[in-house]
Amino acid sequence: MKTPFHLKLHNNQLEKVNRLYVFIDSSNLWAAQKSKGRMFDYQKLTEYIKDKFKPSELKIFYYAAYPADGTRNYNLDDRHKFFTFLKKGLNFVVRKKELKRIKIVDEELGEGIKEKGDMDVEITVDAMHHKDKFDTAIFFTGDSDFLALISYLRNAKKNIYIFSSKNNISEELRTSTDGYCDVINIDNIWGKDIKRRTK
Repeated sequence: MKTPFHLKLHNNQLEKVNRLYVFIDSSNLWAAQKSKGRMFDYQKLTEYIKDKFKPSELKIFYYAAYPADGTRNYNLDDRHKFFTFLKKGLNFVVRKKELKRIKIVDEELGEGIKEKGDMDVEITVDAMHHKDKFDTAIFFTGDSDFLALISYLRNAKKNIYIFSSKNNISEELRTSTDGYCDVINIDNIWGKDIKRRTK
């Protein structure tokens, strides 16, 4: 009987990979962090990936949308310091953009603003643009919109793994790759507790 990917991962039974690219969809993983009650520690996450996959070459992409200045009643400097830490401290490739603010009208609630910050296109473009530079890719996301991309990369003979959480992943995405792991069950990648922002 074939050993499931998550058990191979846990028991350090994965074969060493050559060129590994990682694509982190930060907004899609927010649900997992809320469920855990803690934030990802990206330095620990990087070390975890190195330890488990032992790649000869590793490149990590991080994607995030952030609030525009003046749209929050708190300081956004920490967010930009975090992006700088990822780039300069951990050597991540950071793709970021302002949240798009869309005016909506609801018959019951009246006018309001909806914020949208999907990074699906940016992730897809990077994965396709760099596909000849990696043999294995990890996607930290549960978004079923990536099914077409995953299919394309697997047809190109790439090994694809998905890291997400059971409450935030489509069944189609979970079963369409070479392996799936629930990040909630990984102990040593977590950092600070999530605290409610005081007004």
